[in-house]
Amino acid sequence: MNIKIEQGESEDLDGINDIYNYYVRNGNATFDTVEWDQLLRAKWYQQFIDNSELYKLFVAKLNGEVLGFAYNSKFKEKQAFFTSSEVTIYIRSGSEGNGLGDKLYQALLSAISNTSLHRLYAVITIPNAASICLHEKFGFYQVGTMTEVGFKNGQYHSTVMLEKDISDRH
Repeated sequence: MNIKIEQGESEDLDGINDIYNYYVRNGNATFDTVEWDQLLRAKWYQQFIDNSELYKLFVAKLNGEVLGFAYNSKFKEKQAFFTSSEVTIYIRSGSEGNGLGDKLYQALLSAISNTSLHRLYAVITIPNAASICLHEKFGFYQVGTMTEVGFKNGQYHSTVMLEKDISDRH
């Protein structure tokens, strides 16, 4: 399989939406309950243009098809959180287990290492052993649980928060 990891571009947004909206409809990995349209995805993409020094987007492609994406974004709205960032990854359903997560996070974390960020966070709906394992492989560790914090698909869902200290690379 000749998978390419590339910086995400505007032409990748339809593929990103296809992957993301699958999880909106069919799972609990995202707490969004309404699918994203092209306009909302374009507004989301603007963060990587406006804040390219901090926020990065990578896609995994096979023959031009987006099979997964990983990015980092603002952790919280309050200004004092500016040195922290949330990381997110999604793999197209049916493409799991091919090392895409590893490749995407290698690219993302390498790009982040050149920023002024201090801490990274991931929030994962549980149970999701594969995602937790992926994050732990890259040095994230669990720092908390939010019990029944979301309600989707007729039931409550809990999340775990994982953290990665990247301050030692400066």
